[in-house]
Amino acid sequence: MQNSRTTRLVTAGVMIAAATVLSMITIFRLPQGGGITAFSMLPIILMSFRFGPRWGMYTGLGYALIQIILDLNTVMICPTLLSQIGCILLDYLLPFTLLGSASFFAQKFKNKTLGIAMGTGVVCAIRFLCSFLSGIVLWGAYAPAGTPVWIYSFLYNGSYMLPEALLTVFGAVLICRTAPQLFMQKA
Repeated sequence: MQNSRTTRLVTAGVMIAAATVLSMITIFRLPQGGGITAFSMLPIILMSFRFGPRWGMYTGLGYALIQIILDLNTVMICPTLLSQIGCILLDYLLPFTLLGSASFFAQKFKNKTLGIAMGTGVVCAIRFLCSFLSGIVLWGAYAPAGTPVWIYSFLYNGSYMLPEALLTVFGAVLICRTAPQLFMQKA
């Protein structure tokens, strides 16, 4: 039992490190934050499929905490303590932690590949919703004059989250097809 817990902790640490390194490989970055990375969400999602949603979310939380530290300047742009807390919750803690719940959504499908694609897609959509809400509540001041804040947030966040989500789903399916043992649930 202890060996299993040790294996999970070590694997979580490796996945957090891999996600952090991949987040630094930016394909495209937007001026007010956000960008397309080289599969940075995939290690957290893989952890969920490997050890279940609880361990996936623990791993996502660890990754979120590191991202907060790395992006502290973004958090500090928020003018009030309340908006800084909102930024931490909507831009980091909720979206990255919930990435680890992918296997929960995948279990509803009999076809494993379809389940992995759908579970990955759902958690990417959840991350988008967090960013969309953050864009409305916290970053609406960046909307061009005359543009409704919700449209600005939808287009801004969609411009990087849709390609990022498609890449992540593609990566998850590719790994599932080429190395299915990585998706085998470990007790």
